[in-house]
Amino acid sequence: MLTDPISDLLTRIRNAMLARHERVSIPASRLKHRVAEILVSEGYVASVAREPADTGHEQLTLVLKYGRDRQPAIEGIRRISRPGRRVYVPCTKNPKVRQGMGITVLSTSRGVMSDRDARKQGIGGEILCEVW
Repeated sequence: MLTDPISDLLTRIRNAMLARHERVSIPASRLKHRVAEILVSEGYVASVAREPADTGHEQLTLVLKYGRDRQPAIEGIRRISRPGRRVYVPCTKNPKVRQGMGITVLSTSRGVMSDRDARKQGIGGEILCEVW
């Protein structure tokens, strides 16, 4: 049993990138799927698909993205808000990662979104992770 599924998602992506895998499979949930969709829309992951697994549960399959010389598109990925320490920000204090070169994924009252979308809509929320 996992106590922090978002941390598990980020760790699997980080480990797959370090091992230069083309794909990574992760147990599916709506929250993980939404975070993966944000990574696709921001250009850090090539694609995400929800597929049935042999066990009967659904799996998310992420196709990872690499640049020249097989350099990963994700240089760093870090969990911010954890089960033991939740981190919330108002819309005015929404952080920029690496001077705007990275993204922050937020869980807001209007759903999970990137920091840019949250700034446009003028809402804050819980910081799930940072990606650069």
